[in-house]
Amino acid sequence: MKAIAQAHVKTDKIDAGTLASLQAAGYLPQIWTPDAETERKRRLVARRYQVVRHRTRLKNEVHSILHAHLIPKCPHADLFNGRGPAWLAAQPLPDDERAAIDRHVRELDRLAEDLALLDREIAQDAIDDSAVNRLMTITGVNLAVAAGIMAAIGDISRFNSPQKLVSYFGLNPRVRQSGLGAAHHGRISKIGRSHARAMLVEAAWAAAKAPGPLHAFFVRIRARRGHQIAAVAVARKLTVLCWHLLTKGEDYLWARPALVAIKTRAMQLQAGHPQQKGSRRGPAYAHNIKALRDREMLIAAQAEQSYERLVRQWKPRRPKTGARAPQLGKTK
Repeated sequence: MKAIAQAHVKTDKIDAGTLASLQAAGYLPQIWTPDAETERKRRLVARRYQVVRHRTRLKNEVHSILHAHLIPKCPHADLFNGRGPAWLAAQPLPDDERAAIDRHVRELDRLAEDLALLDREIAQDAIDDSAVNRLMTITGVNLAVAAGIMAAIGDISRFNSPQKLVSYFGLNPRVRQSGLGAAHHGRISKIGRSHARAMLVEAAWAAAKAPGPLHAFFVRIRARRGHQIAAVAVARKLTVLCWHLLTKGEDYLWARPALVAIKTRAMQLQAGHPQQKGSRRGPAYAHNIKALRDREMLIAAQAEQSYERLVRQWKPRRPKTGARAPQLGKTK
């Protein structure tokens, strides 16, 4: 491409001839382009992400109004659902601030309807997708995250290694190195789809709260680097895990069956499946039994302890002698 960028005479005819010569010589690599179905899924996921961000922005504005007028924290769990709106309506506020809050609440109700429609369309597409159902076996990955990851990936076979997928999501650190000198690692590159990377970080926070190897990994990184870097490291670990699951066609080894059944049933209800009534219990009923939940949590805790024992057995590698030492001659 330098032949085009650094040419002294730049016209469409000359540039087209240069591209034709490069194509004839086989110097132009081919790139993967998503099909129409993948593009439609990407648009759905991107629209849902925008709606969620808009709802979060409106909620923050309502909280800022209450904070500016020294209104205490809402005693209820959710300010915008349940008994929260009644408490919000009883707070003493100026007329203009009251009108602004009412306008934000109406907008939140409208966005909730749009979000329900988008979730239903995404669930209808993902209910028969084996890849999405496989990713949902990971603790912390729900339908929105799994569908967003698959929409961003498209065809997993175009990534021949997990590091390629990590770089595609922009979760790899920047590396600066000159010659044989030491490499300096910086922040993540943030190249790629920002909403898919944000979903992975959101799933990382959820996975870090549940017992399992991912929680042990989060705690180990947090002790050295802090919460934020640990969450990004777990997101990178999730990306590597997704590549292995999709490439090998296997479910997550430490999946919790009752939790996966709850996710699957929620996806079915979002897709418009009828509710099952009667005395017959479905597969998601196991999550309501405390003994089964405790048993699954115990297995996940044992996996976490196994990971911790594995880390304690690691031994530091000896530094390579002479590999990066400058060759300045012998000194006496």
